[in-house]
Amino acid sequence: MTARYHGEHFIVRAGAPASYEGEVPGAPTMPDEVVDKARPGTLLLTPLAQALIMVETTDLIFAVDSIPAIFAITSDPFLVFTSNVFAILGLRSLYFALSGMVNKFRYLKVSLALVLMVVGIKMLLAEWLKLALGKHFNLYLLTAVLAILITGVAVSLRADRRSANHLARQKTHVK
Repeated sequence: MTARYHGEHFIVRAGAPASYEGEVPGAPTMPDEVVDKARPGTLLLTPLAQALIMVETTDLIFAVDSIPAIFAITSDPFLVFTSNVFAILGLRSLYFALSGMVNKFRYLKVSLALVLMVVGIKMLLAEWLKLALGKHFNLYLLTAVLAILITGVAVSLRADRRSANHLARQKTHVK
């Protein structure tokens, strides 16, 4: 493992030009004591590779951890397998999409908390909900989740509009 980042490289070969690359692309070359002590030609992982390994391990743990949750919904092995594959593939993308939207919509955090609460209650009371709402109870819960998210976005947009109007009125009163 190298002592520092080497641009965008996950692996560097001791003695190669990439092993002296700066921490960010375009930065001046810098020595790395671990690379200098290694035998020329030795392959070394960079901290960027270590970060990638940790992120992918977390994705895998999340997917394995979600297996009991999907079994609370269905026992069909195909659905269990495909839902976990999509969880692995889409979780990080969804995180970055939501993190960008949380700054834009001020009530999205509250909406997401309510969605998690609905999902938790659904997992705890799945059998009772199936009896109370019928065989299409998952459709009703999905509709509730979508309604919560849409309401959170709409309330955020309305609050932003009110704030903008309030600021505009204050500016006209100051003049």
